[in-house]
Amino acid sequence: MPSWSSFEPFIPIGVALGGVYALSSVGMVVLYRATGVLNLAYGAIGAMGAMISWSMITNAGVPSGWAYAVAVAFGGFSTLLYGMIFGPALAARDPLVKAVATLGFALILLGLMTVLWSNSDITRSIYLPTDNSGFNVGAIPVEWTQVIAFGFGLVIAVGATIFLRVTKIGTAMRALADDREITASLGVPVRRVEAAAWFGSGIIAGATGLLLADLDTLDPTTLTFLVIFTVAAALIARLRSITLTFVAAVVIGLVDNLITPINSITNYRDMTPFVLAIVALLFFARGRQYSFARGGIR
Repeated sequence: MPSWSSFEPFIPIGVALGGVYALSSVGMVVLYRATGVLNLAYGAIGAMGAMISWSMITNAGVPSGWAYAVAVAFGGFSTLLYGMIFGPALAARDPLVKAVATLGFALILLGLMTVLWSNSDITRSIYLPTDNSGFNVGAIPVEWTQVIAFGFGLVIAVGATIFLRVTKIGTAMRALADDREITASLGVPVRRVEAAAWFGSGIIAGATGLLLADLDTLDPTTLTFLVIFTVAAALIARLRSITLTFVAAVVIGLVDNLITPINSITNYRDMTPFVLAIVALLFFARGRQYSFARGGIR
């Protein structure tokens, strides 16, 4: 077992990545609660936005700020376009059908990225101005980008919770999650509310792609399949609790990185979200069974 000092460098990056996973997981949960769609294209949308911004900076000399804004806008408008075209047709279908449809969207985007960008031509150039500055917590160096990543995830989690509970659109989204037809019969503009959910979720996807490209790697395939971490956190929270989603995402990011120095299991790091999700789901299932037994149902 490595000494504690071997783990220390991986704590800030683990917490930062956990914050980004939380950011995307919250966007996924909000969209699911409003539309019933588990968007498996989340990673591909963010990856496409990051690659577009990389091309604009590298090949066209566009200032990085504008390029990053385009990446975020791409996430919002591409997700909105998908939701407006396919959302109504899939509204009455089973959740599994809706999820598989978004998986098709992810594969289309991944195919486009494979055609447009060769890995041999990609150099890591997604940098934020805060990458080169930071501070120390004891002996642990912390970059401001890592602080921003975690803080952004926390702010979005808190903001989404308040938004769903306080605002009219948030209340309408919660109503849609319960019953779309009854909500529509009460005069709620269902299409408009769903459009807001798709667009807001896409904006978060675009920001997530940029942060992951900075903290992890600028690789279309890797960024696309980092959605696994997002889905795992959302499933642990059973696609309901935003607070639990945030905590689960941070734990997944932290555990995944703390495994790195342990040579005997470091090659199995990719299993982290699966293992944690399975353990959590089994725990919650056991809790429900126990409560039913106490209530005399069993």
